[in-house]
Amino acid sequence: MSEPSHVPVEPPTENRLLGGRIVLRQPARGYRAGLDAALLAAACDSGPGERVIEAGCGAGGALLAAAARRRDAVFTGVERDADALALAQGNVALNGMTAQVSVLSGDVTAGFRALDLPPFDAALANPPFFDDPRALRAPAPEKTGAWMADGGLAAWTGFLLKAVREGGSITLIHRADRLGDLLSGLGVSAGSFQIRAIQPFADAPAKRVLVRAIKTGKTPLRLLPPLILHGREGTEKHTPEAEAILRGEADLAWL
Repeated sequence: MSEPSHVPVEPPTENRLLGGRIVLRQPARGYRAGLDAALLAAACDSGPGERVIEAGCGAGGALLAAAARRRDAVFTGVERDADALALAQGNVALNGMTAQVSVLSGDVTAGFRALDLPPFDAALANPPFFDDPRALRAPAPEKTGAWMADGGLAAWTGFLLKAVREGGSITLIHRADRLGDLLSGLGVSAGSFQIRAIQPFADAPAKRVLVRAIKTGKTPLRLLPPLILHGREGTEKHTPEAEAILRGEADLAWL
């Protein structure tokens, strides 16, 4: 009888964020923190002494970048995948941020109350982009958990609404075509929406949106100027505004 074959596990890669300020070890294959995580971190506007939770933090790309931007706030990441959880906890230690950042095992679909934590001042999330297997064309197995939302987007908005105190902020990045679902889900007990479209080019439709809501907020919805990522001319990869944000030299401010 032949021995069972084993696929070798590739070691994690090591990347640098915010112009080298953050070292991030993440899987060589599967879900990897990228532009969306960087923009979510730049949109975090927590104040001094505030507690911030990120639902589904993965290896910690957005979590650590947000914490590096807001050194006077305290951050908690929640992650259900054991491998990603271990990487995130290792990245916290690697960057010397154990006094400011912690990462816990937890599942969004179990609800916030399962964590037995007091409500936070702010919450961040980059939910999986799909909740219908028919809408996703055969992802790699390593990416399924990051791309497919168990319980649907409603599980994420429900978790976030319970995760923050009254007056607390919720900030998400997601597909632009799910904006209506985001507003509907968060609108159960949040308001004061601010929306910023993320456009690849000035003359192209937005593919992502950043949404910020305030629990029990009552002010009218505001549609903010879009962030344009690339120019049609020139050799630079990103527009100056986008490049400054990605390097940690500017924030994505909420007006």
